Amino acid sequence: MTPRPDLSLIRREVVYQPPADEGLDLVYVDDSLVVVNKPEGLLSVPGRGDDRQDCMVHRVQQRFPEALTVHRLDMATSGLLVFARGEAMQRALSVLFQDRQVDKRYVAVVKGLLAQDQGEIDLPLSADWPNRPRQMVCFARGKPSQTRYEVLARDLDQGETRVALTPITGRSHQLRVHMLALGHPMLGDPFYGDADSQARAPRLLLHAAALCLPHPQTGERMHWSSAPPF
Repeated sequence: MTPRPDLSLIRREVVYQPPADEGLDLVYVDDSLVVVNKPEGLLSVPGRGDDRQDCMVHRVQQRFPEALTVHRLDMATSGLLVFARGEAMQRALSVLFQDRQVDKRYVAVVKGLLAQDQGEIDLPLSADWPNRPRQMVCFARGKPSQTRYEVLARDLDQGETRVALTPITGRSHQLRVHMLALGHPMLGDPFYGDADSQARAPRLLLHAAALCLPHPQTGERMHWSSAPPF
């Protein structure tokens, strides 16, 4: 079980202040699905309470009323998010995600210089119940979790690494906890970063940069990409 960060150094995400609604950043749309870029700081789905109803799915439904959720991104994560158009497409797309027919690639900037150019992290994850929604590595009751990583660039002066992350499984906060377990918290992470890594960026530097899946109607392999805004 990895050491927990000092909770006294962590900024609590109590007040929800979503970014202004400036219209959808549409990446792709057809009769089956909608792909958008979710901005950082916006929930994917409604949270608890009237003050947490502004979210990506509600904004998408303003233009596509039949849009339904298929997967999610953490509020602090930006990037590609897919919505189904109608219940039949939601079922079909959900099966693709469950059967791991969807390839996802994220880009992050982490504290420190990764020693290896690439590798795979295989550490089981479980909810940190006293500190929900945080997750933690737990060999006793954790679920199997795997992440592949590849170094994109090392900043020797700043002591930071830009890394591509490919989740094999899809656990909550998986990428963030796995990088922390390697000793490299993501910059700007309010849940898992130390005071220094938090202070290095005004937001969590994690972006869903690429998504690939078979089209639920035609079976054609679809590819979408989104450049990280950092």
